[in-house]
Amino acid sequence: MKLLEVYILRRIFQMFLVTLVPVLTIIWTIQVLGRINLVTDSGQSMGSFATLATFILPTIIPVVLPFALVIGITQTLTAMNNDSELPVIDAAGAARNIIYRPIILLGIALSLFSFVVTNFVEPPSRVAARQMVAAAYADLLSSVIEEKTFRSIEDGLYVQISERHSGRVLKGIFVVDYRDPNFDLIYYAREGSIDATGTTLTMRDGEVHRKAVDGRISVIRFVSYAFDLSAMAKSEGGLPQYSTDRSLAFLLNPDPNDPLYQKSPDSYRAELHRRLSDWLFPITFALVSLVIAGNTRSHRQRQVHPMVYALFLAFAIRWLGFSATNLVERHPLYAAAPYVVPVAASLIAAFMLATNRQFSTPAFIGRGLARMGRSIQRRFEAKPTSGGGTA
Repeated sequence: MKLLEVYILRRIFQMFLVTLVPVLTIIWTIQVLGRINLVTDSGQSMGSFATLATFILPTIIPVVLPFALVIGITQTLTAMNNDSELPVIDAAGAARNIIYRPIILLGIALSLFSFVVTNFVEPPSRVAARQMVAAAYADLLSSVIEEKTFRSIEDGLYVQISERHSGRVLKGIFVVDYRDPNFDLIYYAREGSIDATGTTLTMRDGEVHRKAVDGRISVIRFVSYAFDLSAMAKSEGGLPQYSTDRSLAFLLNPDPNDPLYQKSPDSYRAELHRRLSDWLFPITFALVSLVIAGNTRSHRQRQVHPMVYALFLAFAIRWLGFSATNLVERHPLYAAAPYVVPVAASLIAAFMLATNRQFSTPAFIGRGLARMGRSIQRRFEAKPTSGGGTA
């Protein structure tokens, strides 16, 4: 690679990282704060919380990465144009490949990285996070809940215990379950225990009060009653593995006897095509950014920053990609749609680069922006002074 290509690649990669890290941190923080109850409710350590936060990170990177690349390319090329670096390169008779090659290579490298993360890192991370949350909430009753204190396990489920003994034995168990809208359940048992797996609460010598919507109440006494805690783990995203949690090998050859696959085979088909098409967007966005910001422009002209156009097109293409994936879930005939969106955009951008065509704003958009600019300028013009003569 030539010295000038290395220079361009280094500048774009630095701007890409400067954009990626803050945006990724903000989105990651929002996602992590949504799970802060893992620490506050289940008594987990901050180390466990940090581990869970790390598992969330691979689910965010493939989404943010292509847009950070758009910003890195357009901002770097615009700065080089304003500093007269691009005009000097053109005046020296250098081929446009000197600018195109490092950007396309970076787009290909990030596409491959996105493919690896989406198909081989993200699914195990999702499973690990779900198992961690399930284990934390399954252990909540036996080791965390304070004696003689009501605790909310999840929305509509409250538990109180009078005493906790060794061997996961509990005394004076009181459970209120409002999760089913058709009836309310109240359990009381003299004693109970949590099994070794933490998925079942066995209550002994107690009764169940069931109140229907019409107000009728039925009371059932029991000698032994098993309360399923795995349902609680499932509501928190624990034990079952859905299409987004499955490996690429499973999606390519799903088990027809899998109960979740039998329930929703369309979601597995859509997830497969999503994973095999999403990794194409970094290279697509790199080509689109080159079309918009890769040519020499006069920076003395008043114009919208190329980044605005590039991000607008990137969001539009990404939205079409999401829509195409949803179509696949509706009917298998749309299986090619997720690939058509990035491939078609890439071919159009590559054609424009090969024929040295420049991106130009449509006339009606240019007129609209001009009118908007004049309107804003009039609003900020000097306002008339208030009345009152001078002495």
